[in-house]
Amino acid sequence: MSFTQLKLSGYQARHFLWRVEESVGYVTLNIPERKNPLTFESYAELRDLFRDLVYDKDIRAVVIDGAGGNFSSGGDVHDIIGPLTRMSMPELLTFTRMTGDLVKAIRGCPQAVIAAVDGVCAGAGAIIAMVSDLRIGTPAAKTAFLFTRVGLAGCDMGACAILPRLIGQGRAAELMFTGRAMTAEEGERWGFFNQLAPADQLLAEATRLARSLATGPMFAHSMTKTMLNQEWNMSIEQALEAEAQAQAICMQSEDFRRAFEAFSAKRKPEFVGK
Repeated sequence: MSFTQLKLSGYQARHFLWRVEESVGYVTLNIPERKNPLTFESYAELRDLFRDLVYDKDIRAVVIDGAGGNFSSGGDVHDIIGPLTRMSMPELLTFTRMTGDLVKAIRGCPQAVIAAVDGVCAGAGAIIAMVSDLRIGTPAAKTAFLFTRVGLAGCDMGACAILPRLIGQGRAAELMFTGRAMTAEEGERWGFFNQLAPADQLLAEATRLARSLATGPMFAHSMTKTMLNQEWNMSIEQALEAEAQAQAICMQSEDFRRAFEAFSAKRKPEFVGK
């Protein structure tokens, strides 16, 4: 099978739940009795899945949530933190680079990724929510970058680069120095959450948003995601030139032509993603 023909709808995940419905992929972190912690194995499998999403053109958006009323408690105390205290420096660096590779994979896949956050969202779980493209929370969501609580720096998995861009330098510094939980109300007010929804409507709201994106111009959405990531390191002049090139590329797409024809005929465009 060539990479261009990769189909993940039939993928059988081992360390979380995975399903595909109506062009939307759903990742559910699924150890509810322990508030869905991450393990060495789930880190690696999530990294590989998001890398493979680059090659599945049928999946057009992704939703990540957690089972049992919580998103994720982060790295498991016994499965990860304990073993880390016994590792050598090369082993530790291999692990921290692997967790960074998960962040790169989520940011690098062309699909918009939506985090649906309820309850506990801590440590690496907070990072996964942070690096998603959009976030919907419930009033019970408590998001904590609590690395300092276990004697580590707050600069884990890109947090010091990304979180200040979402909520501001001062607020990010407070959360990372203190390790305290950001309330759902703070998260929405500060711009971490795009919206809040009741717990019993969280997945439905995330699905509604994902499907609205999935039926839109996938190539253009992918370009938007790419430019949002790349322009962090550009001057205004560089960004203007990069966007000029990106938009010119999109103007050659079939979706752009379809939109023009639909608008001319006063009907809704049907996008094909190319």
